Parts: sequence; structure tokens; C-alpha cells
Amino acid sequence: MWRTRAAAACVICRSLANSSYGIKRKSPLQNLHLISRSIHHPYYPSSKFQRPPLRISIQLFSSLNRLPLHKTKLLNVKYGYQFHRNFWLARLASRLLKLRYLILGSAVGGGYTAKKTYDQWKDMMPDLDEYKWIVPDFIWELDEHIDFEKLIKAIPDADELAKLLPDFDKIGESFTSLKGFFSPGYNLVSEVIGASDLLLLLGSPGETAFRATDQGYDNDKQYKKVSDKEKVDQLQEELLRTQLKYQRMLERLEKENKELRKLVLQRDDKGIHQSKLKKSLIDMYSEVLDILSDYDASYNTQDHLPRVVVVGDQSAGKTSVLEMIAQARIFPRGSGEMMTRSPVKVTLSEGPHHVALFKDSSREFDLTKEEDLAALRHEIEIRMRNSVKEGCTVSTETISLSVKGPGLQRMVLVDLPGVISTVTSGMAPDTKETIFSISKAYMQNPNAIILCIQDGSVDAERSIVTDLVSQMDPQGKRTIFVLTKVDLAEKNVASPSRIQQIIEGKLFPMKALGYFAVVTGKGNSSESIESIKEYEEEFFQNSKLLKTCMLKAHQVTTKNLSLAVSDCFWKMVRESVEQQADAFKATRFNLETEWKNNYPRLRELDRNELFEKAKNEILDEVISLSQVTPKHWEEILQKTLWERVSTHVIENIYLPAAQTMNSGTFNTTVDIKLKQWTDKQLPNKAVEVAWETLQEEFSRFMTEQKGKEHDDIFDKLKQAVKEESIKRHKWNERAEDSLRVIQHNALEDRSISDKQQWDAAIHFMEETLQSRLKDTESVIEDMVGPDWKKRWLYWIGRTKEQNIRNETKNELEKLIKCNEEHAAYLANDEVTTVRKNLEARGITVDPCLIKDTWHQIYRRYFLKTALNHCNLCRRGFYYYQRHFVDSELECNDIVLFWRIQRMLAITANTLRQQLTNTEVRRLEKNVKEVLEDFAEDNEKKVKLLTGKRVQLAEDLKKVREIQEKLEAFIEALHQEK
Repeated sequence: MWRTRAAAACVICRSLANSSYGIKRKSPLQNLHLISRSIHHPYYPSSKFQRPPLRISIQLFSSLNRLPLHKTKLLNVKYGYQFHRNFWLARLASRLLKLRYLILGSAVGGGYTAKKTYDQWKDMMPDLDEYKWIVPDFIWELDEHIDFEKLIKAIPDADELAKLLPDFDKIGESFTSLKGFFSPGYNLVSEVIGASDLLLLLGSPGETAFRATDQGYDNDKQYKKVSDKEKVDQLQEELLRTQLKYQRMLERLEKENKELRKLVLQRDDKGIHQSKLKKSLIDMYSEVLDILSDYDASYNTQDHLPRVVVVGDQSAGKTSVLEMIAQARIFPRGSGEMMTRSPVKVTLSEGPHHVALFKDSSREFDLTKEEDLAALRHEIEIRMRNSVKEGCTVSTETISLSVKGPGLQRMVLVDLPGVISTVTSGMAPDTKETIFSISKAYMQNPNAIILCIQDGSVDAERSIVTDLVSQMDPQGKRTIFVLTKVDLAEKNVASPSRIQQIIEGKLFPMKALGYFAVVTGKGNSSESIESIKEYEEEFFQNSKLLKTCMLKAHQVTTKNLSLAVSDCFWKMVRESVEQQADAFKATRFNLETEWKNNYPRLRELDRNELFEKAKNEILDEVISLSQVTPKHWEEILQKTLWERVSTHVIENIYLPAAQTMNSGTFNTTVDIKLKQWTDKQLPNKAVEVAWETLQEEFSRFMTEQKGKEHDDIFDKLKQAVKEESIKRHKWNERAEDSLRVIQHNALEDRSISDKQQWDAAIHFMEETLQSRLKDTESVIEDMVGPDWKKRWLYWIGRTKEQNIRNETKNELEKLIKCNEEHAAYLANDEVTTVRKNLEARGITVDPCLIKDTWHQIYRRYFLKTALNHCNLCRRGFYYYQRHFVDSELECNDIVLFWRIQRMLAITANTLRQQLTNTEVRRLEKNVKEVLEDFAEDNEKKVKLLTGKRVQLAEDLKKVREIQEKLEAFIEALHQEK
């Protein structure tokens, strides 16, 4: 049977070889017709053939040339070959060859793709020579038991494999002629070719398979149309199954690779090679961006370093896309309300554990635990709300977050607030303009990659962000378009071709580097990343958009999007980072030159260094409080306390007691008054005086200039530290109770031990009375006006009221002269007498004015009398020791002032001990706490340490740090290449 078929094939071959269309062919067997070449026979192994004209009753199409087709007669077949059996065999061979080329092309293409992906992974893998201990020893000894050279020799070489393949060039020439017959199949093959980049390996066999069909008789045309359509559908399904098969293989290899890298990183994390580990490349780059975000570009050095800027309309799915790339639900979410209120910079890097942490915090959030994910979302929401100023809806302050995990693509993304078209109630009036300005500020960076997110479930005409992106990147050289919610779009859109127009960039006016379609879940906020991935893969596997070739395989899923964005990001980084480093180098030179010209003798101290210097000075000044001598403390305390209580002692204790008739009554009144004063007012007054004294001394040390070494740049900081420290300081509450007992005991003592103390008491009393007399004389002078000497010398006159008071004063002085032992208060009849006497001279006086004038006149008279009594008591110490027995002299007022003086000395000594032993140390502690709080408050430091010198040093430090980190990053980048 097989010999008969072979013989028939040989006859066909000879017929084809012996006939021609006027062209001699010297090609070998591989140039024959597909049917003839697919059947090997031993009859003419090396003959040269010329193709005879086909003698069949219908017009045939030749796949080998483009000459016009002719109707030919039926071939005369010898050796008993039957016509119907000949073409039945040809059709069967055509179908078998079609399937073989399809499988062979798919296998070769899939193998090529797998090898290419494996080579890329192999380049990314670290050197594992030091981890051979992980692999069992028998693996390394396989070459001793298996002869791999024999296996290699047993595999056919490339030339022999090439002979089995068809002539792709010749078959490709006939492709355009058959395009109209099998356009669905052609479109599918073209899409697969474009997705896999295997034009040479997959394209030609597929085309050949579609075109290797035989057209027999006219009565078989209708059957062939139906069968060809079924073949195309079957072929489409076969291609999709093959693609999914290799996709699953790649995912399995990727998962194994991820596990291996995780194992390696974990071993390094435990310290095996920790000394060799360096900071990752993306972390170095992220640090530069963090510094630049805090840098005020006062010297026209703009930040043009690349980052991926995620923009889109509100609720378009920006955050969901970013979460899929980060492989964790890390952002707060809400139903239709604005959740992203400030830019969030997310740095993705590879690590052994899936964790997240903020730039300014050391806490790690385990993204595999739901409680940590909830805490992270809550922390992000709190930071967003805290960054928004009062009266605003969004903030320009950037929140920096790092996410590490196995298999994450390394890149830096910035999630921006969603673009809105209308300001709703509860929003600030300028919310829309603020969001636009934030988006433009990030997108106007010429090296920023714009990830434009468009909601596929809404009408394209409602898009706002596409117009904004087209303005910032009209040529689309750095824009990647992402269509989200494709599952909803496929259900809702009446014409699926509209989705194809969007992905092909024909619907929107904007241009882009690439277009992607993704699905980010079913809209349920509780969905996990794994469930979303499974749903996305299942959707695209069954989607008509992919089966009908409206979408290409490499344009779908967030995984492909992540790979494309990462490649684009690093390409942009490599192209622009060195230029940015040169720009900051030039800026550094300009700043250093400006510093040398303006501050040639000063070191370049930035704000933090200046704060540390000021902190040391303030602490030194606080320590100086402990160096104040006890004598100085006691003198200040005693003087200040007496100034505070002298008025009460004179007015409420001494003057009322002095009005008594005998010494017994005087002493009794004094004791009662002193006891009341000690119980209620004196201890509190003493503590107030001590606290004020401590403040004054502290302020004196803080504000005292130290000659040429004084730096006025610290004045505002010192004043703020002083005020805050005093505000926080509280005196010991038990001090008043202990002080009350001490003061009470001191005032009860009446025993003056020697003449020196007696004279000191007299001197203290005289100073006090003279001071009071001087004040009283001044008050009287203001009441009655200048005397006759000043009026003549300075030409100053008296007012009408002063004249009335002067006449009243004269009348009252006459009253005192008449009765030198007059009481301190005027009687009513005496007031009436003085008023009538003045009215007799034509002066009308109010009784209140008479009493007021009398108070000052009697006070002056009393003080003068008391001073004269002091002089008499200078020799009264002898009588005091005898308790004034047999003596008309009584000096009880001297004893009172001695008791007051001694109480002041004991109180000052007690307060001094409390100051030096307790309060100074507590104040020093408060100052340290205030300085620590100020050190952590950058806004406070910026407010208190200002000036051109500070700003210049700050800019110089930032630029120098940026340049150094950029150079280190560039060096690491070159090493990675």
C-alpha cells in the first residue's frame, strides 16, 4: 500500500519536474511543491526536476510563484495510480503538515521565549558560588555517571533540522494572495507574532499551515468554506492554549526563582555575608529623591530625576493599580470619596520579606498579616489628614513609603490625588486648582514617566486626565496608558471595537509609549491580591477581546504592566542621572564660592549644627547658675523680699501698732498682725520672690553678651528656650509649708543678743523710714505743687486744685501743731472745722479731699517722729537688756524691725538652699527637655534660626549631600551593568 502511494507521488514529482512555464529550475528537492516534498521516495533521490503544467480541470494557485494560473488537463498517471486516491492522499498530507508546522512553530517559539527569559533571569541572579552547600553533592557528580557528550552527538545538528523546515521565504511570497481567503486566521497569527516577537520562528510556519490547503473539485467548495472556518477557530483555541501553557511554565519558573532569591536574601539577612551586602540600588535612588523633596531649589537647580507619576481621574483605579504592582492592599479606600489627599511616594524593592515602612519611622508592617495591613492603611490616612492644613482639602506634602518583597519590580512611584471636575460640598473652593497644580508640578519634570490611568467602565468623553497628560507630554515619549476595569467595560460597552481603539491609541487625542488593559478586582475592598490576580487571569483567558485579537497578549495583566513600567523607569534613569549629577555639581561650586566671599572666617554650619552649638552654650549658662555664690543669692532674695512686703509691714503692722498707748498693747498688736501675715501671705510671697529671682538670674546669664564671641544668631533661640523652660518649671509645693514654720519661729524671737544686732536693727529701721518719708514728701509735693523756690527759679505755677490742697495742708499742719499726740484719723468735727475755716477764706473744699490730704500730712509727721525716736534708741540697748525698767524710753519698734530683719535673713537663707539644691537642677532638667523637643521640631528650628547665613549653609549641605549620593548611585549603577 505504501509503495503504491510512493510510486504515485514519484509520478507527480516527475511530472512537476519535467514540465515548466518557461523557467528552468535547478533547485533541490526542497523547492518542490509542499505535497511532493513531504513524501520521501527512493526513486529519484538526486534528480533535478522541472515542474510540468498541471493538467486538472480547475484553476489552481501556486504557492511557489506569482505567474498566472492556467487550467490544465488531468494528469496521466502510470503504474496503476488512481486519480481520486491521489488527491485524497494530498489533502490528508496537507492537513498533517499543517498541524505539524503549527506544533513545531509553537514549540520552537515557546522554547525561544523560555530561553530568552531564562537568560534574563540568569543575568539577574546573584553569584551563588558560595551557596553550593544548598545543592546536594550528587548533583555536582552527575557528569561522572552520565556521558553528556554522547547525548549531544545523538541530537541532530542544525543543518539536518533545517532540512525538515519549509522554505519560509518562498511560502511567504504567496501570503498576500491568500490573505482574502483566511483573514481571521491571519489576524490571529499576526497578533501572536506581535505578542511574542517570534516573527521568524512562529510566523512563516503558521502562515504556511493556513495556506496549505488543496482546492480539488467545484463540488467541494462549500464544504471547504465550512471546514476552513472550523479550522481557524480550532487553531485560535490551540494557539491560546499553547500560549497559556508557556505562560504557566514561565510563572512556575518565576516562582521557583523567587523562592531561591528569597532563600539567598534570608541567608544574607542572618549575617552570613552581611559585611558584603550593600544598600540596594533602588534604596539609594529613593534616598536622593527624599532629600530633593525637602530641598528648596533657591538656586535654579530643578529636580529632573525620573520617577513614575500615577495620575488619573478620581476613582479611576490609580491606587488599585499601584497596589497590584506592590502586591499588597496598602492604601485606604472609600466608596466614591476622595481618599488620596496628598502625594504618596512608594519605593518598591526586592527583599526576603514582604514588609513596608515609612521614611521617618523604624516600624515595619508585615504585609502578609491583615492586622498589619489595617494598621498601615490607618497610619497612611492619619498622615494624609495631618498634612492637610486647616481650610484645605489636599496637601502638597509628600508621604514617603518603602515596600519590599520577593519578586517586586524595582521602581519609584508617586500616587497623586485624583483629578476632579467639580468641587463638592465639604471641599475647599480651590481644591480643583490645587490638584491640577500638584499634578502639573510632577508631570512637568521632563524625565518623569506618566502612568495615565483611565477608567474603562465610563465613557471616554468624560475623561479629564487625558487632556492634562496630552498638554504635559504631547508627543507621548514618556507616557504609559492604562485602561482599568476592562471586565466592566466588556460588559457595558456596546461596541467592543471601542476598547480596541482605546488600546491602539486612536480614540484619545493623547499619545503614549504603550497601552495596557488591566483588571484590578471585582470592586470588593476585602479582596486579596491573590484572588484579584486569579480573577484577572481568568477573565483575560476567557475574554473575547483577546480571542478576537482586539487586545494583544503583552498588553494585558498588571504583571506585564509592572515589567514594562520598570524597564521604562530604569531606562530613563540611566539616560538622565549623570546630567542631573553634573547640574548639582555646578550648583555646589556656586554656593561654595558665595560662602567664601561672604563668610571667609566662619565654618559652614547648617541649621542642625548651629542648634547643637547653641544648645551647648545654653547648657553652659544653666550650669553657671550653680556657680552663683550663696551671699549673692541671699542678698538678692532679702532685698527683693523686703521690697515686696515692706508696704504691708509699715501700713498694716507698724502704723496700727504705733497708735497704741503703751508697750504691752503695741507688742500684742504686733504679734497678732505678724501671726496673721505669716499664716496667709508671707510664705507665698517668699516663694514668688525666689522664683522671680531665679528667672532674673537665668535671663541675665542667657542674654549676657560675651564680647566678640557673642553670636546674635542664637538670640531668638535662647529667648524661646528661656520662656518655655520657665513656663514648664513649677516650684515645689511643699516648700511653702516648711517655710511657714521657719518664718513663724523667726518672728516669735524677741531676744537681741548684742549691741551690733541692735544697731543693725536701728539702721534697717532708719533706712526704711527715710525711704518712706522720701516717697511721702514726693506725694505731698505733687498734691500742693512746687514751693516758692521752684516757682521763682523755674517759673512754675500751681494749678487751682494744687492751691486748694496747699491751703488745706496749711490748715491741717496747724491742727497737728496744736496737738502733737493727735491720732492717725481725723474726727468728723475736725473735718468740719477745717472746711469752715477754708470757706471763710473763700475756698470750697470737699471733705474727702481734706481726709486724703490729712493722710499724707500725718504720715510725714509720724515718719519724722519715728526717725527722731530711732536716734533716741541708739543708746537704748542697755535699757532693753533691763526690759526698760525704771526708764521712760521704750524701743519696742526697734525690736519689731529686728524681728522683721531676722525673718528676712532666715527666709533668704532657706530659699537660697532650696534654689541651689533643688530648683536650679530642676530648671536645668527643664531646659534639656525643651532643647530636646526643639531638636525634634524642624519647624521650630527653622523659625528660631534664620538669616542668610543659615539658609546658605543649609543649601550648601543639601546640594553637597545630593551630589555625593548621586555619584554613589551612578557608580553602583555602572557596576550593575
